[in-house]
Order: sequence, then C-alpha cells, then structure tokens
Amino acid sequence: MRLLIDANVLLDVLQKREPHYHASSLIWKLCETGQAEGYISSLTIANLFYVMRKELNFEKIEDIFHKLKVIFRIADFCASDLTKAVEMKWDDFEDAIQSAIAERMDVHYIITRNVRDFRESKVSAFTPAEYLNRI
Repeated sequence: MRLLIDANVLLDVLQKREPHYHASSLIWKLCETGQAEGYISSLTIANLFYVMRKELNFEKIEDIFHKLKVIFRIADFCASDLTKAVEMKWDDFEDAIQSAIAERMDVHYIITRNVRDFRESKVSAFTPAEYLNRI
C-alpha cells in the first residue's frame, strides 16, 4: 500500500502530540517496517523545517531529515502539480498541492488529520485512526 503522509501526522510523532501520537506513530511504524510504502512530499519537508526551526537547532533538524529519508520516499513536486493545484481552486492551496502530488505518484491514500480539506481529492484521505481501522 502506498501512502502519502501529511505533515500533521509526522509532527504528531516528532513532537509526541497527544492525543494523536499513538495512531500517527503506528502509521510511521507501518512505513518503517515496510508494511506500507510511505511518501512525504518535498513541500512537507520544507514545512517541517519551518516549524521545527523554532524549537530545534539545525543539527537536530538535519538528523531528523536523514531519518525521514530512510523511512519515507520523498516525492518532489513540480510545475504540473502547481498547475493542477491552481486548477482545483481549493481554499487551501497547500492541500491541493498535496492532492496533486498524491495523484501523480499514484498513491492509494493520503494520511492526514485534516481529512475535511481533502474532500475533493481524487485520492481518498483518512486520519491515521481511520486507516488503521481499515487494515
């Protein structure tokens, strides 16, 4: 199963955010153990760096980046993703980009805690708990 993991799920694990940590860490573990093929977009990496720079030094952020690269495949985004996202006319442009990347990468599901913003996505979105209940 190929999954595009949204930034909020990764931050749940990295920051041990309750009450979401447990389900999000199980998604992470599925990807780490090869039970699922986890993708994160390069946009997500940029957003994570932006959020983490307020709390961590560069060396720690760099270490996290290298760990993410071992566990997840990084899906870069390209001009066609941006074009598609603009054409979607969603309120949240960042989520439209994620949806466009998920579609292009032919992932099965988007895993996010923000399912509502992916209602119009051609790739179905589930919260970590919802996805875990499906498998």
